[in-house]
Amino acid sequence: MNEHMQELLSELRKVHPDLKLISAGLVVVGEWVRWKCRYGCRAYGKHLCCPPFAPGPEETKRMLSEYRYAALVRFQAKAATELLPEHLHHALWPSLDLVHRTIFQLERAAFLQGYYKAFGMGALPCTLCPTCVAEEITEKGVALQEMDVLKCRHKDMMRPSLEACGIDVFQTLHNAGYAPTVFKDYAQRLELFGLLLLE
Repeated sequence: MNEHMQELLSELRKVHPDLKLISAGLVVVGEWVRWKCRYGCRAYGKHLCCPPFAPGPEETKRMLSEYRYAALVRFQAKAATELLPEHLHHALWPSLDLVHRTIFQLERAAFLQGYYKAFGMGALPCTLCPTCVAEEITEKGVALQEMDVLKCRHKDMMRPSLEACGIDVFQTLHNAGYAPTVFKDYAQRLELFGLLLLE
């Protein structure tokens, strides 16, 4: 690792201390991840940072090929135990909000250090608004259009989640030396991860 990258990591750790620099080549993308979004996630189509609005796996692979480094950013999350498992997104709302806002701050910090290609990605659906514009539109019985993404109230901060873009988070974490486990109940200690691409 060169001196400039060490300086950058030092600056980034002032924003969030728990991050690990890896080769961007360790990030794995799979078509199956988007299928899980489409057929397993209640938030599908309800957030402008999620499918079908988020870039697909092929776009993600092309983008990743333009980066040498990535920083995995780890967060300790706490779920609200009074909510049912089908409302995981809402049970994790404060933790997810921290992830999304911190990833944006890390991207900005890297950009200001001269890493102008820096790009951050969060975890799970966006929490920057209590209800996403996408959900508000569909509740009125209006079909979403591709350009509705421009109606996002936080276009400057909103970033897609890793899963939304087809990134296999579990395999990527394994490749980076972490040991992720499946979340089985609210009593478990839960970790969330974001990613910051750097070149």
